[in-house]
Amino acid sequence: MPTSACPRAPRRRTGAARAPDREAFGKRLRAVRKKAGLTLAEVARRSDVSITTISRAERGQLALSYEKFAALAHALNLDLGTLFAEGRQPARLHGPVVTRAGQGAAYRGPAFTYEFLATQAAGKRMSPALGTVHARRIEGPDDFARHDGEEWIYVLAGSVAVHFEDGQVVRLGRGDSLYFDSRLGHAYISTSSRLARIIGATTSER
Repeated sequence: MPTSACPRAPRRRTGAARAPDREAFGKRLRAVRKKAGLTLAEVARRSDVSITTISRAERGQLALSYEKFAALAHALNLDLGTLFAEGRQPARLHGPVVTRAGQGAAYRGPAFTYEFLATQAAGKRMSPALGTVHARRIEGPDDFARHDGEEWIYVLAGSVAVHFEDGQVVRLGRGDSLYFDSRLGHAYISTSSRLARIIGATTSER
């Protein structure tokens, strides 16, 4: 068996990734938009996300849902994780990309805390992430996410119910997984006493 070319990583703390505050994320979103030479109105038109929502997100006044993240990434011609990349500019994928434990890019949204993985690689066809599901119930139609591509999840801890807008409900426990067309509206709910933890990936059709 060939040996790995990756050097052994130094031991480091492996706690959960620290979520950037909304203001820090907003600054990155604005910088990416301006680098692309796009106005708020142009991004709004491309993404079908309102100018007000984008502006508030750029000023750190609003937490975005996954659906809106995906729409903005598509409008900016980026994979979703690139929106969260800190430090050096992400590079096109030319080899293995390692994300050490606790070193993903975290963000607290309305229903999830996300830890986006492999953000150092730009132009990915899939966006992997860890997630903690905070939602306990569905409040209304706006809770259902819809975005291009396909989605896969695996339950690491706890249990979840995945509700689809056509009325289907899929209940998953630890070790269960689910794959589906993410254009169908879907919402995740934690059904265990402790918040569920999942790992998943979405594909991009850019």
